[in-house]
Amino acid sequence: MSKAWLIASGKGGVGKSTIVSCLAVALARRGLNTCIVDADIGLRDQDALLGLENRIVYDLVDVCNKDCRLQQALIRPVDLPKLSLLPAAQFARAKELDPKAFRKIIAELKATHDHVLIDCPAGIERGLRGLLSAEYDETMIICTPDDVCIRDAERAVFTLEGKRLPRPSLIVNRLMPELIQAGEMYSAQVVAQTLDLSLMGEVPEDRTIYRAQIGHFSPMDADCEGQRALARIAGRMAGQAWALPAYGTASKPWYRRLFAPRIKEVKRIDR
Repeated sequence: MSKAWLIASGKGGVGKSTIVSCLAVALARRGLNTCIVDADIGLRDQDALLGLENRIVYDLVDVCNKDCRLQQALIRPVDLPKLSLLPAAQFARAKELDPKAFRKIIAELKATHDHVLIDCPAGIERGLRGLLSAEYDETMIICTPDDVCIRDAERAVFTLEGKRLPRPSLIVNRLMPELIQAGEMYSAQVVAQTLDLSLMGEVPEDRTIYRAQIGHFSPMDADCEGQRALARIAGRMAGQAWALPAYGTASKPWYRRLFAPRIKEVKRIDR
């Protein structure tokens, strides 16, 4: 059964687009026909994340305006035939996206794909609200474990539920286990309880993810804990019962506790 996933965040800078591209790659490598719809009109990212920026001819707004057929706008990585991308328009505005035409596009994509991942614009303004007329099987919120992002995520959840969409599940990104153990950072479980959302997955802060991006290859090709965390989330999206790693809250063996790196105290500058 195909699923359309609306993936949003209360604010920018939480790693939403990176997570969407990684999950799509992981699902496609499982043999599932997967499509990313980059719905961030005016600020497209997915083409660059997938290395497809030189392949774009038509975009989402072109399809909505009937300037081309849907299949003409879809582009695919050469090494991932199960993955396709419907890129956002780079020189357009959110109000140019017709909600009725967008609903039809999502319905067409669901008919030919196992998973359709909609990468929403950050925040809760017109860019997101214009997408909420379509029917989605699942919604997800990406959040980092800090008070500002949690507050904004709560507002995003309220916006989604106001349109009678399914209650979102939650992915908590950029967790630092050593700070969680020291009591300086919320765990993913605490964030989920605060927002009253089910926890789909948790992703640790991982330099390798960033190094993969600046090296122009998918983080899913890197051997790191961040990649394994994202692969677990993709497995859960595909219906598998993957256990959550509980970063920073699981008990460690005595030798790991003994040789754990010390956390430098943060001191405030006197002015």
